[in-house]
Amino acid sequence: MSAQYNPDRGLPGNRWDLLDGMTPATLPSISVIVAHYEQPEQLARTLHALDRQDYPRASVEIIVVDDGSAESPRVPPHVRLITQDDRGFRLAAARNLGFTAATHDVLVFLDADTAPEPDYLRAISRLPALNWDCVTVGHRLHADLEDTPASAAIEVIGPERALPEPTWLLDAYSESEALLRADHRSYRFVVGAVIACTRRFFAETGGFDESFTAYGGEDWEWAYRAWLHGAVLAHVPDAVAWHDGPDQAGRESADLAAKNEETLRLSDLIPVPGSRGRGMRPGRVDIAVSGPPDDASAGQRFVSLDSVLAELPGAAVVTSTGVESERFDRVRTDVTIEAPVRVHPGGLVDAVEAIDGGRVAAVVLCDLDGTALLRLISRRERTRQARWPEAESLPTLEMRSSGVERIVDEVDVEAYLGGW
Repeated sequence: MSAQYNPDRGLPGNRWDLLDGMTPATLPSISVIVAHYEQPEQLARTLHALDRQDYPRASVEIIVVDDGSAESPRVPPHVRLITQDDRGFRLAAARNLGFTAATHDVLVFLDADTAPEPDYLRAISRLPALNWDCVTVGHRLHADLEDTPASAAIEVIGPERALPEPTWLLDAYSESEALLRADHRSYRFVVGAVIACTRRFFAETGGFDESFTAYGGEDWEWAYRAWLHGAVLAHVPDAVAWHDGPDQAGRESADLAAKNEETLRLSDLIPVPGSRGRGMRPGRVDIAVSGPPDDASAGQRFVSLDSVLAELPGAAVVTSTGVESERFDRVRTDVTIEAPVRVHPGGLVDAVEAIDGGRVAAVVLCDLDGTALLRLISRRERTRQARWPEAESLPTLEMRSSGVERIVDEVDVEAYLGGW
């Protein structure tokens, strides 16, 4: 692709690589939001690391949000402290509270136990400063920092006390080329303790879901909504921050029951294959189906919708009221039946794979005469095209599939259902 970046036109697809080598003409002002609960020593280390940033201090505000610790943490005079009542693990609410208090251009979210190296703010804020709908994920490393002084240089003490880096995350960033080839499942690689985005974009997503009151999941749920909302996801390996302790999966005390509770909750909120149940339908719809045209007969309409839904387990038919309901607020693909059809098993596989690959904005399935039968449109790409109407948009792919048969005459529904 010979795309060029124009700051007034946005980025095509997820092409954050078009910003390689570019730096903002003016450094953005940054609001660092640090979530804390009963971690005074770790917070002191993180605040010390923030004071050592290679970034103009006048352009940085630091906001600590305490999630109801028994004793409020002590912070330096230049750090703003906000507290909320202890009513469960309300990390989502704490981050939202920090956003509400923030006044600067770029939001940088950190946890109290995650200390950034000196160039962290400069690295993590570069892409959002260049393109306002970029969401960046830093490089969270792990170290045993217990009994180390808070004033120790984190870029020195971190490598000296390093713990194994999670292989699953390393592999994911490598295989996706640092999320350049992100897709609808890439939310799993957005770590809430090391993310940044603009205030404008965060506000448009509605922030974190405050109904999360137990450990984990709130970052992935937000990341999926951000993706649907057109976020350009990027991993920034140079934005290094050190987490005190191993990855959650590497902790001996990891509670499988608690992890299952998180997974089950997300399976309902993120209705994509690999996240939702295999047989149990989630509360949210993944693919919204509409059509066929009004002049289709009752039999043609039934076979068209039934055969399409049979091939798309996460799909549901859009009604005049359903399109606006909460059930349809996570749709990633819109499917329109342009003419009465019968879809045979496997007939939509190639079209769905093309949409999911993130290289096209839409797929039109046609018959041999070129008549459009089915149209699949990426909801994310449609959002991005509306936001950046002058950007180079992803193409529409025209395909033909022997598994999609146009229905011209009246259809024998009994034969269709009986399989003869």
